[in-house]
Amino acid sequence: MVQHGAMAEQESPAPRDVGEHAANVLAPESSQFEDLDAAGFGAALAQVVRAGAAQPVVPGQVAMRLAADLARVPLAAAASWLGLSVEPPVPVDPKDRRFADPAWTDNPYFSGVRLSYLAACRAARDVVAAAGLDDGTAAKAAAATELMLDALAPTNFLPTNPAALKRAVDTAGMSLIRGARNFGHDLTFNEGRPRQVDTSPFEVGRNLAATPAKVVYRNDLMELLQYEPQTPQVHANPLLASPPWINKYYVMDLAPGRSFIEWAVQQGRTVFAISYKNASKEMSGVTMDDYLLHGPQTALDVIQEITGAETIDIAGLCLGGALTAITDAYLVQSGDERIGTLTLFNTMLDYAEPGALGMFTDRETVDKLDRKMRRDGVLEGASMAGTFDVLRANDLIFNYVVSNWLMGQDPPVFDILAWNADSTGMPAAMHAFYLRNFYVDNKLAAGALEIGGKTIDLSVIKAPTYAVSAINDHIVPWESSYKTTGLVSGPVRFVLSSGGHIAGIVNPPGPKAWYQVAPTDDALPATAAAWRAAAERRSGSWWEDWADWSEAHSGPMQDPPSTGSQRYPVLGDGPGTYVRT
Repeated sequence: MVQHGAMAEQESPAPRDVGEHAANVLAPESSQFEDLDAAGFGAALAQVVRAGAAQPVVPGQVAMRLAADLARVPLAAAASWLGLSVEPPVPVDPKDRRFADPAWTDNPYFSGVRLSYLAACRAARDVVAAAGLDDGTAAKAAAATELMLDALAPTNFLPTNPAALKRAVDTAGMSLIRGARNFGHDLTFNEGRPRQVDTSPFEVGRNLAATPAKVVYRNDLMELLQYEPQTPQVHANPLLASPPWINKYYVMDLAPGRSFIEWAVQQGRTVFAISYKNASKEMSGVTMDDYLLHGPQTALDVIQEITGAETIDIAGLCLGGALTAITDAYLVQSGDERIGTLTLFNTMLDYAEPGALGMFTDRETVDKLDRKMRRDGVLEGASMAGTFDVLRANDLIFNYVVSNWLMGQDPPVFDILAWNADSTGMPAAMHAFYLRNFYVDNKLAAGALEIGGKTIDLSVIKAPTYAVSAINDHIVPWESSYKTTGLVSGPVRFVLSSGGHIAGIVNPPGPKAWYQVAPTDDALPATAAAWRAAAERRSGSWWEDWADWSEAHSGPMQDPPSTGSQRYPVLGDGPGTYVRT
């Protein structure tokens, strides 16, 4: 039995009657919890304490080892100061950027502080590892321990940060005054968190989301942008950009020169892009069926009417990539084969091994979050941003504690971080559905996911697929992304990019870029490890590789279509209104 979703169209006529659809829907891949306690970190640490109390021998052994390590610290610190070669009591990672200042090696005081901290870290990790917890609880206990250890690093405190002390002396104390000003600002206006970016130089429509476009359709869920051509002729197949709705769409149209959409337009593609509405509490009942039927499927209808194209390609990112694959399978199962190629950026279709996010998506945590979501109706964007920060606390939290508060530096000006700070809310029904059906039960990969009155079967996808993942992606592990090759039936070109979840996608041609591909796309290995063992590393951006692959599949060249049509006239200039909410 299916029910009507929550979306009502406005300003443009509906391209087709989408009928009835199910009441549950998905949520974003990183929107797992509002606070750490919801993930059960405290309960996991409590189990470590109970295990130590029940078996005190192991903690006692750890304490004895820690005492021995600390006893060796003065000798090791003095030896380092004198230039002598003495084995330190604990391993020292030369790549740890927190301790890059020479004083951590040359000054016996700071050298001793560093070694004492590392010895305490090893002891804490040993206690957690020896607790004998189940895998899920052990992962949470380890993550909570790492977060506390990161927070207690000597670099986060002025008396034990030589670089901050030097800067205070060099600036005659002005760095401390600026740091206090930054701290006060963040305490007042940023909920006590250090700002990651200075967003003031950026403006959506001017130097972000600036590729010329027009809004040609709008409903209660999304706006559809049509980008103006930049080549005399274009390929016959239009390209629809399907973004995630955990953030604003313009990660796919970032700053000029760093915009994938701009790049695609310059390669002779007629590009359309979905810009989703920032969810409010009034959208709490929006379902996954709404996102499928009133998002990509409606966009395809509009694009087909405007361009007259029989075949439309789709490029989907992250959660938008998952919806892209679902849309293709749904339409094929409905007898509709108008989708041409699929491009999936950092997309996970098999959630059996979700990486670090698995700590926040077990059944108990999802149950807690579901209860909160039913009360609030929406998951605030700041909560989702907090998840990302916790996963990479040193880079996304404490790095800015040091630079902003101790060093008195202003937050950096960086387009990716500016986009990341432009967070969005998520509808409660969609959020709960996504966590349960994707992360907890992995129904999409199992062929058991029910959407729009159909059970989605990814194996019906026979379209050529370009799947790109990033080697340092902590949200969608590339090994999990690789499993896409075994879920769809069509030919797949899998590419492993440099960078992380976002930098791997915002990957314009440049001297530092590289990517890996298999020597041939035929008969890809069954495992990610086997694929990488045979893959070739190439200099340059995967954007260039995608352009070559896309050209072979996107149809002949022809004159550009009109912008909008009589049925779908231009409603306004890009980037539209929804991106500004």
